[in-house]
Amino acid sequence: MTRTADADFERFVLAQSTPLLRFAEMLCGDRHNAEDLVQQALMRSYPKWHRLDGDPMRYVRRVLVNRFLSQTRRRWNNEVPSDPVSNDWDQRAVADFAGEVQTREAVLSALAGLTVRERAVVALRYSQDLSEAETAELLAMAPGTVKSTASRALAKLRLAPDLIDTGVGGH
Repeated sequence: MTRTADADFERFVLAQSTPLLRFAEMLCGDRHNAEDLVQQALMRSYPKWHRLDGDPMRYVRRVLVNRFLSQTRRRWNNEVPSDPVSNDWDQRAVADFAGEVQTREAVLSALAGLTVRERAVVALRYSQDLSEAETAELLAMAPGTVKSTASRALAKLRLAPDLIDTGVGGH
């Protein structure tokens, strides 16, 4: 790859890592799996980076969704957790963000109650702000299927007790 392409990729990673991580966390419901998913998507996108035309976020998002859907079909991914590493994070002073954490956990818990397809549609439509047509293209389904899947998913989310209790669900 050329130095220009490397620099472009590095700028993309610096600018888009956080939004990609948030999106991946919505998909898989777990921060650590989301980090792995984003890393895999970026690793798979890097060799093709110099050939990408148009919006690179679209390509990386597609790779990320495909990896997520592929992983949900497998029973075991050959990964074994290691022992936790000791760190000094507990001694750092931070502002109180308990309310934000509670809201995030409520949303992730409600999303976990959806099917994989429903979760992908909701994350793409409402987190990534894609149109029905873009979502349908990315997930290889008809736009009508995206509409009906989103409708069912939103109906389930409206009934999620965690969202109703926190006020996130609009009640």
